[in-house]
Amino acid sequence: MKTSERGVGASIPRFEDDRYLEGRGRFVGDIRMPNMLEVAFLRSPLAHAEILGIAKPEGAAHQVFTAADLDGVQGIRADSGLPGFRSSVQPILAADRIRHVNEPIAACVAATRAEAEDLADLTRLDAKPLPAVHDMLKARDKDAPLLHPEWEENAFLESGFEQGIEAAIEKATVTVRRQYRTARQCMSPMEGRGAVAYFDDQADQLVIITSTQMPHIVRNGLAECLGLDQGRIRVIAPDVGGGFGYKGILLAEEVVLGWLAMRLRRPMRWIEDRREQLAGNANCREHWYDITGYASADGKLLGVDCEAIVDSGAYSAYPFSACLEAAQVASILPGPYVMEGYRCRTWSVATNKPAILPYRGVARTGVCFAMELVIDDLACELGIEPAEFRRRNLAPAEQMPFVNITGKIFDSGDYVEALDRAVKALDLPALRARQEKGEPDGRLLGVGLSIFCEQGAHGTSVYSGWGIPMVPGYEQATARMTPDGGLELRVGVQSHGQSLETTLAQVANEVLGVEPGKVRLVHGDTALTPYSTGTWGSRCMVMAGGAVATACEELAERVKAIAAKLLQAEPEQITLADGEARGPSGSVSLSRIGAAWYHAPQDLPEGVDAGGLEATKGYKTVRDTGTFSYACHSALVLVDPETGEVEIERYGIVEDGGVLVNPMVVDGQVWGGAVQGIGTALYEEMPYDSEGQPLATTLADYMLPGAAESPSIVIDHMETPSPISRFGQKGIGESGAIGPPAAIGNAVNDALRGFGARIGQVPITPERVLAALAAGGQR
Repeated sequence: MKTSERGVGASIPRFEDDRYLEGRGRFVGDIRMPNMLEVAFLRSPLAHAEILGIAKPEGAAHQVFTAADLDGVQGIRADSGLPGFRSSVQPILAADRIRHVNEPIAACVAATRAEAEDLADLTRLDAKPLPAVHDMLKARDKDAPLLHPEWEENAFLESGFEQGIEAAIEKATVTVRRQYRTARQCMSPMEGRGAVAYFDDQADQLVIITSTQMPHIVRNGLAECLGLDQGRIRVIAPDVGGGFGYKGILLAEEVVLGWLAMRLRRPMRWIEDRREQLAGNANCREHWYDITGYASADGKLLGVDCEAIVDSGAYSAYPFSACLEAAQVASILPGPYVMEGYRCRTWSVATNKPAILPYRGVARTGVCFAMELVIDDLACELGIEPAEFRRRNLAPAEQMPFVNITGKIFDSGDYVEALDRAVKALDLPALRARQEKGEPDGRLLGVGLSIFCEQGAHGTSVYSGWGIPMVPGYEQATARMTPDGGLELRVGVQSHGQSLETTLAQVANEVLGVEPGKVRLVHGDTALTPYSTGTWGSRCMVMAGGAVATACEELAERVKAIAAKLLQAEPEQITLADGEARGPSGSVSLSRIGAAWYHAPQDLPEGVDAGGLEATKGYKTVRDTGTFSYACHSALVLVDPETGEVEIERYGIVEDGGVLVNPMVVDGQVWGGAVQGIGTALYEEMPYDSEGQPLATTLADYMLPGAAESPSIVIDHMETPSPISRFGQKGIGESGAIGPPAAIGNAVNDALRGFGARIGQVPITPERVLAALAAGGQR
């Protein structure tokens, strides 16, 4: 749906790409400052221990800082107002107790990173090991050691939802109960985390340059921990080499660097290495489900009953992480399906592992895996093709906006159409015939589907009930026309792969007619941009796009008033397009209009708006419960019953992100997300041993999918406009990562079904495939 050659709907090339491809990006690792010192951290080798003492190196004690040195610094508290929530305080540097491997204990400062690491090696930790809580399924046992002694059990929160489940159970003729598990993962952006801190004496400000998705939220947290007024802190996010949620929290390392910069009055830099990232900083997505599906003989899904556990690690990361996954499981598990009854209880358990962080597709990836696999098994129990079972139970297009059983308001869409397109693209009858015939090489063919929705652009009403320190309100943007007719946009969101420099310029073009190439985006700096909760939850194009459009609309009215005077017309007769204002008898360039305001005010009309050619406006969607994009993923796999290897032969995605501001950018988002989802499905896993030790601390041990592991992915776009957003756009940034584990899991189970074998855990490794075949009784 393209409404302009350069505006909303146009696939124009990304403006960001030139500097990235030519090596002109500016990341934290590129920043050098005079007299800058490097920081390395002594980190815990133990998962759970009591600290007895820390011995600094002789002759270098002034270069090593522990918790005892951090005068006036508060720990990180990221609480929720949800009833029953148990609070934790994450120490900036561990003081009395260690709660996970790699927890920072001491900050070591030197002229080079190598020298700082040598100091860390010379710093001695004396600690008494304690039993580690490593298994989330046993964390709540009465004899489990408590991570936080003041707690009654190792759980941040128990949450749940129930409606009509008993009646649904009574009606059911088919029942399927399954247990599913997803692995703990490490999101791995190309650029790890890092920060530079210095104190600006002239401005009397602490300046933190950090690789973050949410500069304003980081400033909030820094102010709390360091006891500073927010006006004395400036947070800058330069180019950010990927985020995926990993850079959506306040870091203890950022607090340390800020304190050191003020204490030593020298610039400080810390760059995370990959072992730090894997061993202790980037954990997520460890779920367990005990789920039962109920259906009638005619293929109607009657209800779902589920208990779910999420391993939340040792602390709640700021602004909030401990219950972000488990609490959402209860509300989003039913997805787009119509059902009469539903019950779900979830626990956010605490273990001696790093805090889980929000990873692309928060909670939805695990929920989709559990729900879609049980959907396939219900269909098979009934003898119905899984695609047909879905078709009978998806929310119909004519019921949009559809309110599902947990009260989610689906704004628009045609889920059945997405399913039908995916099935048609597969040519399912031909694949079933091929499956019946068998593969010449003895491998097993399997076909799998998954369908899901992605709630994005959450608003105030969604987050205010959580009682957390990050509630989105009106997203603001500033639009300022320059004297030569260009446009400067200032937004509080931060771009780390969303192509905001391009897409927000397209929005401005749509409203103001300014050439996208003449638009400059200012973002990632708390001193220069409006307040924002940042970039998360697929919100940028809905919320920041809406804010830019609103600010540009305000600016357009002022531009038209000036143009009307210059063209001797009425403002309502003026239209804006292609870098000029057009009236009944001629046109005038935006540069001429800019010159009138800045250089020739004698040409301005009487009563001109004194706000000039600059406007700041706020935006909310019509209903702030979020937009709902969705997709149907399809996978065709070949499973080798001798080796357990899984090959993806074909992969397809039918997605609906509403009106696509730039379809090419959407393709990139969906492709990248799908590859991450394939990693979840087949490769990525961070195992821990019984002492809480991580067992994949290098990229030789932790497998990430690359080009060789990524199939060709075919994307089919549907565009059902959202009725609640400015252009009908929906959030689409997480969608690609949600569907692959379920689609691939269903495809593998489809291949194994004739052997009585079934997979219920990701990643689907060769070892697990062979174990499933053995458990099924055949190899």
